[in-house]
Amino acid sequence: MQIRLSKDLRAKILAHLQSTYPNEGGGFLMGAFEGESATLVDYSPVTNSFAEAEQFHRYAMTPLEYAKHEDAADDRGLTLLGWYHSHPDSAALPSSYDLNAAVEGTGVNFLWLIAQIDQGQPVELRAYQLRPSKDGFNELRLVDL
Repeated sequence: MQIRLSKDLRAKILAHLQSTYPNEGGGFLMGAFEGESATLVDYSPVTNSFAEAEQFHRYAMTPLEYAKHEDAADDRGLTLLGWYHSHPDSAALPSSYDLNAAVEGTGVNFLWLIAQIDQGQPVELRAYQLRPSKDGFNELRLVDL
């Protein structure tokens, strides 16, 4: 599967994640599935609800946020495709915490964008999807529109 997004949307997501540094930031991704592709058309930042002392390496949002953003996407004729978050001063690779969150919550159809933000500057943005076996993630190809 490939994930398509505009350079402008990519820049906006990374700017949001830069603004949350040195803590993790994140939010939801909206768009549409089209065969073996997903096109991202918008994003919606969500405040990190993890304990403040842990936000430098953990990101969480409440179930209410999920429901609210799913309804907002539906109202716009879009689908809540996934979510994005940052890994401050760490690689844009899913962590064991990310894997547990995916297995327990988002499932295999949800897309994950993870950004590496080093010293407040974006380094890399990568896309993932939980494997059907739920034992890890498959990396997806990001394609600029």
